[in-house]
Order: sequence, then C-alpha cells, then structure tokens
Amino acid sequence: MPKTLAKAPQKSRIQHQNQAVILKAALEVFSAYGYRGTTVDQIAVKAGLSKPNLLYYFKRKEDIYVAVLEHTLEEWLKPLRMLDVGGDPFIELTRYISEKLDMSFANPPASRIFANEILHGAPHIQKFLKGPLRELVEEKVKVIRHWIAAGKIKPIDPPHFIFAIWAVTQHYADFSTQVEAVLGSADGKAQVKLAVAEILLRGLKN
Repeated sequence: MPKTLAKAPQKSRIQHQNQAVILKAALEVFSAYGYRGTTVDQIAVKAGLSKPNLLYYFKRKEDIYVAVLEHTLEEWLKPLRMLDVGGDPFIELTRYISEKLDMSFANPPASRIFANEILHGAPHIQKFLKGPLRELVEEKVKVIRHWIAAGKIKPIDPPHFIFAIWAVTQHYADFSTQVEAVLGSADGKAQVKLAVAEILLRGLKN
C-alpha cells in the first residue's frame, strides 16, 4: 500500500496565543528600533517570554520580522479581497477606503515597518509581493475593469487607482504626527473618511 503523508501537528491554543503575543511584541520593537536595531532578546522581554521559548516558535530574528510583515499584509488585504464585482462600485470602494483608513488609524507602527521595508527594496518579502499580492491586485483589477465596461464608473487605470488608495490611506498612519500638527482636532476620523472617499471617487462618477 502507498504510504500516506503524515499531517502536520495541529497547534494548540496556547501555541497560537504565544505566537500572537510574539508578533505583537515584535511589531512594537521593530517599529521603534528598525530591523537592524532590534534583537531577539528585546522581543522576548517585550513578549514576556524567555529567549529559548521564543526561539521554539521562530528560529531567527528574520523569521519573526517576515512573519510580522506578512501578517500585516494579510490584515491589510482582507478589505480588498471583499471587493464584490456584483456590488455597486461606489459602495464597495467607499467601504474599502473606510476600512483601510481604520487600519491606518489603529496601527501606525505596522505601516511604518512596512514602509521601511519597501524603502529598502523589500528584501524580506519579495516573494509575497510578486506572488499573493500581485495575484490579488490582478484579480481586483478585473473587477474594476468590469465596472468600467458596464458603464458604472468612468475609465481609469485600475492598478494605479489601487496604488492611489494605498498611498492616501497609509498617509494617515505614516504621517499621523504631521496630520495632527496641521489639523489639530478639527477633523475627526469620520470626517477624514468622508473627505478621502470624496476626493478619490469623485472622478469616477459619470
């Protein structure tokens, strides 16, 4: 009889919890000190774990760093995955912009780590960018082109429109200090969402 491949052992609830704790701690440390300035010892202390315990889950600092980046990207891409070709484009895109801004408001450190990685040529996540990210963008480009062909929105260049959404929404994470300095408390989060959606979507209306 042919041999069957053994299934990978399922992680326990405690293992999942510890990994989540490590990634949260690593996010804070990497955002404060950068990749080069961060040590495994610092992450272990922040996570409240011993270094050997941490290394049970991640063998190297680079493995932790890549896991933080990929987790960040997976979270950021969830709203994009939900763009529905059968939905009203303005409702779908307004929701996407709103959720992307919520992520920027909630987690500036994640955006800073990602931006720093990209500015250095993305040496740790090239495979993710050229694989899952590129595939998702190509899929959603087809959605936008379908809306254009159906006459629901004006013709635009879909990939660059998606890039524009990323750039504008991530500005509120990467440059939050500048935004707050200029606006003070004049514009709340709801007002920001309305303004950004109006600016980005106004040119799509027939």
